[in-house]
Amino acid sequence: MCLLFLLQFNQDANLKNKLKVQALIYPVLQALDFNTPSYQQNVNTPILPRYVMVKYWVDYFNGNYDFVQAMIVNNHTSLDVGEAAALRAHLNWTSLLPASITKNYKPVMQTTGNTRIVQEIPQLLDARSAPLIADQEVLRHLPKTYILTCEHDVLRDDGIMYAKRLESAGVEVTLDHFEDGFHGCMIFTSWPTNFSVGIRTRNSYIKWLDENL
Repeated sequence: MCLLFLLQFNQDANLKNKLKVQALIYPVLQALDFNTPSYQQNVNTPILPRYVMVKYWVDYFNGNYDFVQAMIVNNHTSLDVGEAAALRAHLNWTSLLPASITKNYKPVMQTTGNTRIVQEIPQLLDARSAPLIADQEVLRHLPKTYILTCEHDVLRDDGIMYAKRLESAGVEVTLDHFEDGFHGCMIFTSWPTNFSVGIRTRNSYIKWLDENL
């Protein structure tokens, strides 16, 4: 919701004061593709497995849980779902992600699926709730950006692709990736769960804010 507010706030020509920065910690940015390499790699990773993340999307918009299994295999954005067609170019991870991440993972795209899902939950394909699929013209209005991503997180590729798209739109971006990080690791900074990666992510985030606010 904070990112949604930022998108709308910075596009308002009547506002003289614009927000200075956005700082995103393992952000949720799209519901078009639940089979990016990070979703495939971390499908059953503790704290935030893919099934749970898909359920969160359904929960957020008060959708039907019966849709979850279909969404996991991208049946909600199959080739026969017209609403998704124009958005795929914004989320082409085979070109937005480096080879070190795409590895041998293959895109999952169904020929036919469940067109009812996006009809009942249109917010899934709305850039106001999924800014990674926003047009380049919208993204260029965003301020200097910090994005923290973790290797062991289904959301890793959302953040990396968003950084790439923002850079292409002319936005100054700092992508801070932690190879040993996992979703939520920043909260693990106190005994008995004072993990090194938790302390390092927190310190890196605070350092960027100190230098850019």
